[in-house]
Amino acid sequence: MRRRTLLGATAVSTVAALGGCLSSITGASTGTLATHVSDRPGDIEDFESCVVTVTELDVMPADADESETLDVEEGSVDLTEVKGEKSELVDRSDLETGEYDWLRVTIDGDVDATLADGGGDATVKVPSNGLKLNKAFEVREGTTTNFTADFTPVKRGQGSTYNIQPVTQEVTVTYEDDESTSGTAANESTSGTAANETSA
Repeated sequence: MRRRTLLGATAVSTVAALGGCLSSITGASTGTLATHVSDRPGDIEDFESCVVTVTELDVMPADADESETLDVEEGSVDLTEVKGEKSELVDRSDLETGEYDWLRVTIDGDVDATLADGGGDATVKVPSNGLKLNKAFEVREGTTTNFTADFTPVKRGQGSTYNIQPVTQEVTVTYEDDESTSGTAANESTSGTAANETSA
């Protein structure tokens, strides 16, 4: 159902150029899903560094009975470096066009975290190693869908233990025409108003 693409600009351009040919062979049109990670205010200011590693993404097609898994090859992000409006690309994949109900981010349970001001190491946990983001999106032919998953460490009690939690209102989806020559921001966006939840 999906075809992996490299993150380099040359490889992306090549895949885009071949997209029509591949679609005519398989009988299915495709678009690109680019998944980003960002961090909005929680307790991130407690940290000097907080490195999470995204290992898988799961997407749920609206007309399917089960989700589809996307393996992530280079998915390490320091959340202290993607605060506010910043984000970092963790995966780019080709998917069949259509509507999708949600995206789940699987994170390695070993989070490398150091507290600011010489506070030493912190224990940062990811409930069930995954965050399910109930934000619907589309994959459109000839278009890149930019899905920004926003989550942050939140302190538990008085110690140095934190949980990674999604920031509901900051999950966003934007769409960018792959043939655009401007290379600027996306031409359409939706607000992150849908409820998010931690996967069971």
